[in-house]
Amino acid sequence: MRLKVISRSTDDFTRERSQDLQRVFRNFDPSLRHQEKAVEYVRALNAVKLDKIFARPFVGAMDGHIDAVSCMAKNPNHLKGIFSGSMDGDVRLWDLATRRTVRQFPGHQGAVRGLTVSTDGRILVSCGTDCTVRLWKVPVATLIESDDGSDNSSQPLAVHVWKNAFWGVDHQWDGDLFATAGAQVDIWNHNRSQPVNSFEWGKDTVTSVRFNPGEPNLLATSASDRSISIYDLRLSTPARKVIMTTKTNSIAWNPMEPMNFTAGNDDGRCYSYDVRKLNEAKCVHIDHTSSVMDIDYSPTGREFVTGSYDRSVRIFKYNGGHSREIYHLKRMQRVFCVKFSCDASYIISGSDDTNLRLWKAKAAEQMGVVLPRERKRHEYLEAVKNRYKDLPEVRRIDRHRHLPKPIYKASRQIREMTESARRKEERRKAHSAPGSIKNKRLRTKRIVREVE
Repeated sequence: MRLKVISRSTDDFTRERSQDLQRVFRNFDPSLRHQEKAVEYVRALNAVKLDKIFARPFVGAMDGHIDAVSCMAKNPNHLKGIFSGSMDGDVRLWDLATRRTVRQFPGHQGAVRGLTVSTDGRILVSCGTDCTVRLWKVPVATLIESDDGSDNSSQPLAVHVWKNAFWGVDHQWDGDLFATAGAQVDIWNHNRSQPVNSFEWGKDTVTSVRFNPGEPNLLATSASDRSISIYDLRLSTPARKVIMTTKTNSIAWNPMEPMNFTAGNDDGRCYSYDVRKLNEAKCVHIDHTSSVMDIDYSPTGREFVTGSYDRSVRIFKYNGGHSREIYHLKRMQRVFCVKFSCDASYIISGSDDTNLRLWKAKAAEQMGVVLPRERKRHEYLEAVKNRYKDLPEVRRIDRHRHLPKPIYKASRQIREMTESARRKEERRKAHSAPGSIKNKRLRTKRIVREVE
């Protein structure tokens, strides 16, 4: 009689130290695992449920301003440093780790409407309704050594007085120029007290300006005449302009795809455009119930965050029509500015209630030190959820969000209005001559015309 004996080497199963984990061998042959899909489905279902249980996106608030926070700027040299400006003219540098004020920059006599930091992180540029542009030296000391804003002796490096109020400012991603938005678009140099160039297209106020991250000489602006304009510093005249039905409040370029930008509009929607084809939006992002006041892309270019007049912060995928996340608090008022942190892990929002708030980019993400086994576990659960995300039960749990009552009622009213308009359009088309009425797609419906 023959006997088959399983022989295993003791070296493969003996731990070198008592603290080591016992090695386990598994056979992943599909023929031996008939219930693998069912087991993974249950794991995906439990994973999305656990995400809801551990969803704690709010990290903390930064209190110090005495008026509404109107603008913010990231510091490229310090991961945990962020600047904020308020309606009373106060400019502050915050340490996100301790959520305390590092330094104040006093001097503005009116509302601060724009902040930006140079590429090397040494110069802060601020502008506001007092018709001045001020250049400040960013403190070189580590942000850990916070002085709680007690050092108010910091003086601006330069003060440029101009004839019109300013509504926005942005610095070149690679260069020494920065642009201000106001009655016209002015291009400034750090070492000049006068603009080196000016662009004007129409007589309306320019409300926001953003430089392209890939092409330093290209910038986009939005104006109060409902237009979005593209300027090239190498040309003497503006390049292109598209006019929409409602006004655009803010613009953000995609850092990974510099030919694309997203505009936050007064109709509560965001429109993503390809700069090479402005007569049609690439994607329309719908969910806000009021004006989108500010927008900022994640450094990865896969997501962007928006702040709205409806007192909420939403996170959209760059190619998704609906938001994947909504953040709100009872005390939070109208959100005027939002920023992604430089490592894409956190979101900072500034609102009308004088507070800056720090949020996690992923609501259920584990904070603190994550061990290698925990990281592998998180990655596995994310892969399982992504595999079964289209199944009804997983999708229902994953998409569910608690909404404040005003936003819930406004969303329902917008859906009713949209459905009513659709029915009316269908009836008009049914009672008209064939071909006389053409339906406009959502991507082109809000565009009036393109001007070159």
